[in-house]
Amino acid sequence: MPISPYLNTLPVLGERVYLHPSSLVIGDVTIGEDSSVWCNTVLRGDVNRIVIGRGTNVQDLTMGHVSHKTPEHPDGSPLIIGDYVTVGHSVILHGCTIANECLIGMGAIVMDDVVIPDCVMVGAGSLISPGKTLESGILYMGRPAKAVRPLTDSEINYLRYSAEHYIRTKNNYLMDANKELK
Repeated sequence: MPISPYLNTLPVLGERVYLHPSSLVIGDVTIGEDSSVWCNTVLRGDVNRIVIGRGTNVQDLTMGHVSHKTPEHPDGSPLIIGDYVTVGHSVILHGCTIANECLIGMGAIVMDDVVIPDCVMVGAGSLISPGKTLESGILYMGRPAKAVRPLTDSEINYLRYSAEHYIRTKNNYLMDANKELK
């Protein structure tokens, strides 16, 4: 398993979680059932915690990290990701909160203390500046990201579809891994 402790804390994995062998999950990281962490992704929960909900996929080359606690910011900035979220390739997530059924496009950067509510799409390559709170049901794009338009019903349905597609894909990987063990 590509897990590593930080001090005395090991990651906690829910049932049917898939971690690609090239990923690295370090320290205070909790990953919910049916979630997946893909090739060369790093989730570093050392100076604060990372919590990922169920059915979420964190795709290749993504970096997830946190900010430490200080007297001015006693909770620091943990990384919290909800249920059925798709995090695209090469995303940087740093000390932010992402609610349920969101899609963070390839190469996006989401900074400290950003709050992304349910059902948001962040376009590829976008930058969400520190401390921003986005609005549900909206497509955000740009550097810095701005609200572009409301999501269509089809796009909102796609958010859950994308996460469920990755659940099926990770199940195939788990099935292949179990065959190799026999």
